Amino acid sequence: MPDPRPLVTVVLPAFNEAAVLEENLAAIQAYLGTLEQHYRFEVLIINDGSSDRTGEIADAQQQRYDNVRVVHHPINLGLGHGFRTGFAQARGEYVITMDIDLSYSPEHIGLLLERIRQTKAQIVLASPYMAGGSISNVPWLRRLLSVWANRFLSFFAHGNLSTLTCMVRAHEAKFAHDLVLRAVGMEVMPEVIYKSMILRGRIAQVPAHLDWSRQIAAGPRRRSSMRILRHTLATVLSGFVFRPFMFLVLPGLLLLLFALWTNFWMVMHFIDAYLDIGPIEGDRVGAAIAEAYQRYPHTFVVGLLSLMLSIQLLGLGTLALQAKNYFEELFFLGSTIASRARRDAESADLVAAPGAAADRHPVDCAHRA
Repeated sequence: MPDPRPLVTVVLPAFNEAAVLEENLAAIQAYLGTLEQHYRFEVLIINDGSSDRTGEIADAQQQRYDNVRVVHHPINLGLGHGFRTGFAQARGEYVITMDIDLSYSPEHIGLLLERIRQTKAQIVLASPYMAGGSISNVPWLRRLLSVWANRFLSFFAHGNLSTLTCMVRAHEAKFAHDLVLRAVGMEVMPEVIYKSMILRGRIAQVPAHLDWSRQIAAGPRRRSSMRILRHTLATVLSGFVFRPFMFLVLPGLLLLLFALWTNFWMVMHFIDAYLDIGPIEGDRVGAAIAEAYQRYPHTFVVGLLSLMLSIQLLGLGTLALQAKNYFEELFFLGSTIASRARRDAESADLVAAPGAAADRHPVDCAHRA
């Protein structure tokens, strides 16, 4: 009889994590064992072109645990590629993405699975910034950048999400396959949220505890691959994708109001100069403009330049909104077609081989002694 327990894939992207991989994987496996009455698990380690012993240690863990699989990237491709590989290789009904440094403890796996099954959501986020969440032992600069990056993105994104950058998440596997991710680095996290919103996916959150105690304990043995400033800036710029209106159209409107005010005074200066000149032979209007410009050159320069810039911003904002709408429509259409094609292929496979479904996911949470 087929096992009624749903299969869950735990994806662990790893780059130069030799110092913590074995120990932290053991902690994850120990926790997964407490959930084996309800779930079956496979653990997928994505070695993203590590230059230390991460690949060697990962292969050893594959020999040690029956439920571990390892995928090696020949070079460092970035977290975005790690997500794509994980989603493509996952066999489970649900996909959990975790950070191998365990800045979020393994217990979050159970919380995420409970929430995604309870709410029938497509994605559940572990959020230390929502009510009930907490942060411990995080360096002040990293904490400051993370908090404000998430507040910034939450302001631009819809859905009242308190975090868009945390990689500890639960995904409905079929839905994750439709996302077609493109990002290379950590900006893949807001990209997942944005494309999930396009596909009308339900997104939920659970309170989480972000704790760097393990990383601090690892000390100099662990060489972090994160370039904080670069990734934070890339994530913040992702806000433009959510609402280009705020970046272009709104500043354009504000600048247009300023231009109209400045040009109002430019017209008033012209009227004063026109009246002061009185009747003359020749072009009285041209002479009044020249006189007004000579008296107030800054008003003319600032007024005309601000008007030109506001028109450019409004034009670019309109084009950006139009491009965003086109992209969302095409992405929704393409994902729908691909999803239907995949379901048709799976149905054809089941008709051709009825017994294949029972053998498709043989991995469980058995541990070797």
